[in-house]
Amino acid sequence: MDLLEGDKVQFVIETETALGYTVLINDEFEGLLFRSEVFQDIEENMELVGFIKKIREDGKIDVSLRPQGFRNVIDSDVDKVLSKLKDSREGFILITDKSSPDSIRFHMKMSKKAFKKAVGNLYRKKLIMIKEDRIELVN
Repeated sequence: MDLLEGDKVQFVIETETALGYTVLINDEFEGLLFRSEVFQDIEENMELVGFIKKIREDGKIDVSLRPQGFRNVIDSDVDKVLSKLKDSREGFILITDKSSPDSIRFHMKMSKKAFKKAVGNLYRKKLIMIKEDRIELVN
């Protein structure tokens, strides 16, 4: 097997399982995309680009739609939050770190944990203000 953890790969969604979706990686290897890693609509036979998350001792492969490694992931999430703020006419979003995980998943297409890390990063860079009911872009 010439795959390494972190490699960018092409895969096709095969079937939905209790854990997520079985996928065919690079037309050669079978893998699993966990439901908890999916923040978009996907369906069988859909072709996607993803990343090797883990290659298990038994040869099974876990894939993710997001690049692996803290720096890659946090940068992508920060960009997503910043873009959402810049795209809003008012310069704020009515979501905070206190919002429900479902609300964050629906509006931001990411987990609450990822959202909180991205917001924390933007706050430390003084690019946003966190209010009780919203997050505002600093002018």
